[in-house]
Amino acid sequence: MKLAVLRKCLVLLVALPISVEAQSTMKAVVVHQYGGPEVLKYEDAPRPALKDDEMLVRVVAAGVNPVDGLIRSGLFAKYEKRTFPMILGADISGVVEKTGSRITKFRAGDAVYAYLHLKNNGGYAEYTLATESEASLKPASLTFEEAAAVPLAAETAWQALFDTAKLAAGQTLLIHGGSGGVGTFAIQFAKARGARVIATASTANQELLKELGADVSIDYTKTRFEDVAKDVDVVMDSVGKDTLARSYAVVKKGGFIVSLVARPDPAELEKHGIRGGPMSVDPDASELAEITRLIEGKKVKVIVSQSYLLPDAAKAQEQAATGHTRGKLVLNVAEPPK
Repeated sequence: MKLAVLRKCLVLLVALPISVEAQSTMKAVVVHQYGGPEVLKYEDAPRPALKDDEMLVRVVAAGVNPVDGLIRSGLFAKYEKRTFPMILGADISGVVEKTGSRITKFRAGDAVYAYLHLKNNGGYAEYTLATESEASLKPASLTFEEAAAVPLAAETAWQALFDTAKLAAGQTLLIHGGSGGVGTFAIQFAKARGARVIATASTANQELLKELGADVSIDYTKTRFEDVAKDVDVVMDSVGKDTLARSYAVVKKGGFIVSLVARPDPAELEKHGIRGGPMSVDPDASELAEITRLIEGKKVKVIVSQSYLLPDAAKAQEQAATGHTRGKLVLNVAEPPK
């Protein structure tokens, strides 16, 4: 009798699909201390706890951005307090697993993509949390891998050009670093808005600039941009240093310099009668939805140069840190749903 009961219990245990312990954990790339790429550890981590204004997303792919490595290295530690262990990754695409009680725009099963606030744990994991202010429905025309390459870089380009520099139709824009993640989106957004675009890149990326719609492409290894670009309305700088210093003179009076990597010199701005400033980017679901419409309208294409598996996040960050990535890098976290 006792043996029969024991057998029945064993059968019931085997029949359970997933243990309670397995349900509460996930695989993730975790940072326990500031440092180089070696501090990225692929390990088990607690699955994030859902709040009323959040949704739990099963991550299919995550974008890799240079800022991930800067956070990992501790560059921003003096400005913002972060707690360890932390999970990096601001870009995600995936499927909504569960929604909090205050989520009204999404439901379980929706395919979404999002720019997660950099202060929170992110997408280098099997599951993450997103709010309605960060997420939009994934463009149907994009794969999950392509979608993960969009949110942070695209919203950075959007906010730099339109929210900060107020780029308008008929104006001329000079983009430094046109073949990078932000640059590839900036070229296409500016063209969609009706602006004329001059963009710089290395020799290997000249054709890409033209394919994306640049009116003038400059090979910075062979030509000084100031010999070609003159009296432009807006400069978008993602290089800094000498490139930024040489840019003041090519902007027409009343024009604008926006830098993603440095603070324009107030004395130089005043000297040339122009305006400018650095910028930071914040998640904005309404802007991401506008970007989605451009993608679905075939006005914007996404450039993914390399993809990695989640355990190879350190290799991806090393490549991002070179500053010479064409388009975006992506981590493939899980198999896309069928």
